[in-house]
Amino acid sequence: MDSTKIGKIKHHVHLLRQQFAQSETDPFTQAFDPHVMVQIVAQEVGEYRERIYPPMVTLRLFIDQILCTDHACQDAVGQRLSQRVADGQTPCSLSSGPYCKARKRLSLRLPQRLCRHLGTQLETCTALQWGWRGRSVKLFDATSVSMPDTPANQQAWPQSRSQNPGIGFPVARIGALISLSSGAVIDYAVAPMRGKSSGEQTLLRELVANLCKGDVLLADALHSTWWALNMLSQRGVDVVMPNDGRRKVDIRAGRILSPCDHVVWWPKPKRASWISRADYACMPDGMWVREVIVNDQIIVTTMTDPSQISPKELAELYVMRWNIEVDFRTIKVTLDMDVLRCMSPAMVNKEIAVYLLTYNLVRWAMVRAAQLAQVHVRALSFASSRRLIFSFAGHLRRKTYNDTDYLAATLLASIARCKLAQRPDRVEPRAKKRRPKPLPLLIVPRQVAREQIRAQRLKVVP
Repeated sequence: MDSTKIGKIKHHVHLLRQQFAQSETDPFTQAFDPHVMVQIVAQEVGEYRERIYPPMVTLRLFIDQILCTDHACQDAVGQRLSQRVADGQTPCSLSSGPYCKARKRLSLRLPQRLCRHLGTQLETCTALQWGWRGRSVKLFDATSVSMPDTPANQQAWPQSRSQNPGIGFPVARIGALISLSSGAVIDYAVAPMRGKSSGEQTLLRELVANLCKGDVLLADALHSTWWALNMLSQRGVDVVMPNDGRRKVDIRAGRILSPCDHVVWWPKPKRASWISRADYACMPDGMWVREVIVNDQIIVTTMTDPSQISPKELAELYVMRWNIEVDFRTIKVTLDMDVLRCMSPAMVNKEIAVYLLTYNLVRWAMVRAAQLAQVHVRALSFASSRRLIFSFAGHLRRKTYNDTDYLAATLLASIARCKLAQRPDRVEPRAKKRRPKPLPLLIVPRQVAREQIRAQRLKVVP
C-alpha cells in the first residue's frame, strides 16, 4: 500500500477518533491507535482503487448510518455529498447504488477485527478500575435477530419450524462476550437458531479463547454443565452461574461449609458425541464445585474457598449478570438491531459486525467521559450518549484537530451528566398499553396475498 493511501487511512481514523471525542493526549488513544488501524486495514482490505467510497469512508458512513435513527442509505449518500462539497471536491451522485456496492466490497473482517480490538482494549483499560476485586469479569449470553425473508437468508438462517413457509422470517442467534466493567463487546459469534452446532453452548466454546487466567465468567443456568466448568477451569477461569434445574442438589453431601453452602465432587459424565475419545480420556475424572443456596436460588461456582468470597458476596456478584440483558436491549432497541435490513447473508454478517463496532465506539466515548467525571461508566445512559455523539458529529468532523478540543471536552462533560436514574424498586409490566392497528395477520406468502387481491378486484369490475 502506497504512502498516499496510508496517509488517507490515518486521516479517516483521525476523523473517527474526533467524532467519538478522543484526542491525541487521551489515555484511550491507544485503543484506536492509527498505526494499528493502518495495519488492520492493510491486512483486511489490501490494494484498492480510490473512488468516491474507499473502504474507510464507506465504514465511517456505515457507522453514521447506524447512529442515525433513520438508517437510510440515502442519508449516508447525502452526508458524503456534503463532505465532498465542503472539501472543495466535485459533487457525487445522489444515487445510493454506488454506496451500496461499496458496502458489498467492504471486507467483513475489517469491522469484525476493529470491534474485537476495541472491545479487548477497553476491557484491558477498565478491568482494574471497575472490575470485581481487580479481576476481569466477563458476561456471556445469546440473543436473536431477524432479517428480510429472502431465499439466501432462509438458507443461512432458517425460520422457526412453527411457522409456515413464506410467513416467517429468518432468525440468527448471536452469542456475545461482554465486559462487565466497560460494557463493550469483547467478541461474538453468529449461528442459526436450529441445526447442529447452533446452540448457546457451542457459541461459548467458540469464544472461550477470549477468556484468560484469572477471569470470572457470569452466565445463565444453561451453561452449568460439567463440560463447561471443566473447559473454563482448565483455562484458569472462575465461573458463577445458577444451577441447572435438572441437577439434583443435596446440600448435606460433600464438604459442608455452612447450612446452605458446601463443596461437592462432580464426577465426569459419559462421553458426549461431540467429544473425541482421545480428548475425553485426557479429561479429569471429576472436579470440586461449590454450591450455595441464596434467596432460594442455587448458585454454582468454582471459587471453592469461602474466605475468597462469601455466599452473600457470591449472590451480589451474580446479580451483575443482568447487565448483559440490559446491554442486549441497548443494542437491539436503542441501536435498532432487532430487525436487520440487508438481503444477503454476506451483508447481514457485515451489518451485525458494524452494529457491534458502533456500539463499542459509543462505549469508548462513555468510558472516557466516566473516567474524567470519576463515575462508573455503567451509571451513564447509552441512549443519551448516542444522541449527543450524533449531534456533535458534524461539527467535530468539520473542525481542525486543534479546534475540536473544546467541542470534545463539552461532549464528554455532557455525556458524564447523563446519569441513569436509580430506581431499585421499579416494577413495570411487560405489556403494551397502546393498541396496534386492527390489521389481520398475513397467513399466506405475500405474493399469494397480492394475487388474491388482484383476483378480488377483477371480480368487482363490471
